[in-house]
Amino acid sequence: LPGWARPLAEGDTGALAALADALRDYHAAAVAPFQESIDAAFAADRDSRARDVLGGGVEALLAGLGPPIRWTPPVLEVDYVVDQDLALGGRGLRLVPSYFCQRTPLSMADPGLPPVLIYPIQQRHRWRPAVRRAGAAGLSALMGASRSAALRALDHGATTTQLARMLGVSPATASRHATVLREAGLIETRRDGTAVLHTRTPLGTALLEGEIAASPPPRPGQS
Repeated sequence: LPGWARPLAEGDTGALAALADALRDYHAAAVAPFQESIDAAFAADRDSRARDVLGGGVEALLAGLGPPIRWTPPVLEVDYVVDQDLALGGRGLRLVPSYFCQRTPLSMADPGLPPVLIYPIQQRHRWRPAVRRAGAAGLSALMGASRSAALRALDHGATTTQLARMLGVSPATASRHATVLREAGLIETRRDGTAVLHTRTPLGTALLEGEIAASPPPRPGQS
């Protein structure tokens, strides 16, 4: 070990306390200001994985973890920093989404620990515009009551037919609402078998929760 690391390896309480303080300070400066964006990215990834499980079971979940992860039954192949095999032997595999993990998934170094695969969340779920609060009434005024209701109806995703049923409109009308919301970046649309599934993006969720990007109104006399 290099000299600076030896006190940590030996469990020196002063060195460990200094490391803990440094990590707290770093988190406060570099991570905490973006916590809302990170939470929204986690929520989007979780919703996407849940839809995969509901739509196609564990097979669909594992197949959707790529591109650095490939499901070739019964083996889950992962682009990893070392060449190794991990036999589950009947044990479960805990999947942990990571905002900061980039490109290459990670696993626990100790083979005696429960099997864990830390995988990077999809890039499309990451950085989003900064937002601030606004009222629900303002959302309806901005988007119109029908499209605001359509965005609210997509809590867990819905097909065009399901959305039409929830809104009490025709499928054609629901499809038009979905098109406008998708073009605004508030929802995503993908084909799921013969149906088309609409889900909210993190930006759409933030807007729905009353957090729209806006600047303070100018003072009188300012442009």
